[in-house]
Amino acid sequence: MNEDRIKGQWKQLTGKLKARWGKLTDDDLAVAEGDSKYLVGRIQERYGIARDDAERQLKDFDSRL
Repeated sequence: MNEDRIKGQWKQLTGKLKARWGKLTDDDLAVAEGDSKYLVGRIQERYGIARDDAERQLKDFDSRL
């Protein structure tokens, strides 16, 4: 993910992130504040998927923005 773009638009993106990954909590997103590595870890943990899969999903999400 483009870290600068994410940090600049974080508040707008939190709603889209929660719509895509509903198991992410407000606290998860507040701590992440645009940190894609943290976000990948949270997606991996909440959904019980491999890190590679979480990274791929986040990359796909980013490319659709």
